[in-house]
Amino acid sequence: MASEKKEAPELVCAHCGTSSELTPILKYVHQGEEKNVCVHCLPMLIHG
Repeated sequence: MASEKKEAPELVCAHCGTSSELTPILKYVHQGEEKNVCVHCLPMLIHG
């Protein structure tokens, strides 16, 4: 049985523009709008 790898859509950080190919990207919702943030920009989002 060959395992098939599902391709995830490429996500882009809303703050710095980096892609999910380079760094992990997290999704969040703010004021009803879904956005993406990379792990490098996450502290800036949390601490303002």
